[in-house]
Amino acid sequence: MPKQTQQAAIADPKTNHLLAQLDDDDYEALMREAKIVSLKFGRRMIRQDEPIEAVYFPITCMFSLLVSSEDKPQMEMATIGNEGVVGAWEMSQTRGSMGLNIIQIPGAALRIDAIAFRKIMSRLAVQKLLNAHLYALVRQIMYGAACNRLHSMEERCARWLLMTHDRAGLDVFPITQEFLSHMLGVRRATVNVATGMLKKAGFIRYVRGKLTIVDRPGLESASCDCYQKIVKVYASVQNGFGKQGH
Repeated sequence: MPKQTQQAAIADPKTNHLLAQLDDDDYEALMREAKIVSLKFGRRMIRQDEPIEAVYFPITCMFSLLVSSEDKPQMEMATIGNEGVVGAWEMSQTRGSMGLNIIQIPGAALRIDAIAFRKIMSRLAVQKLLNAHLYALVRQIMYGAACNRLHSMEERCARWLLMTHDRAGLDVFPITQEFLSHMLGVRRATVNVATGMLKKAGFIRYVRGKLTIVDRPGLESASCDCYQKIVKVYASVQNGFGKQGH
C-alpha cells in the first residue's frame, strides 16, 4: 500500500473539531457518504468562482484560501485546518468558490460529494455547525485584512507560522520562501528579511524547503495580537456550539 494511502487509512475523522462535535446519528450519516483521501502539497482543489463538487473536512492537512483579480497576484485570505471545513458554505448557497483552495500542508481529509452533502445539510445540527464555522472563518479573514495593513512583516510572518503550526500538528512542515511570499502577498525578498529575523532570534530554522518551529513561546512573542484573537474566536465558537449542542 502506498505511503499516502496508508496515512489516509489510519487518519481519525474525529481529529477534525467539527466532526468531533456531531452526535452519533449525524456523524454516522455523514460517514456513510464520505471517504478519506490523501492530499499532496500544492494541489489545487477548488478554483475561484467554480462550482463546488465536493466538501472537505481537513484531518491532518491544511488548505489555504487565496483570492486574485485579473491584474493582481494571488493573496491568502485564510487557512483552514482540522478546525473547519472547505466548500460547505458556498455549496449551501449554490455559489461558486470564494477563492482558490490549495493544499498548504499535505495530509488526510474527509471528502464528501456535493450531492450527498446537500442531503446531510438538512440536519439541523449540521447546519448550526457550518454556520458557527463560517462566523469564525469570516472573523479570521477580517483580522487578517487588518493585520496586513497595521502590523510589520515580521509580526505577520510570525502569526502565519503560528497558525500553520497549530494546524500541522508538527514542529516541521514543508514551505518555500516563494510559496510564503504568495501567502503573505509580498515580494520574496521581503519574506526573506522577516524569516531571517525570526531565524536569528532562534525561533525557527529553515533548511531546504522545510521549516522547523524551534521556540514556540518566542515565536508567539514576535507575533501581533491578531493570532491570539483568531484562536479565541475559534475556541469560543467550539465551546458555544458544545453548550448548545445536543
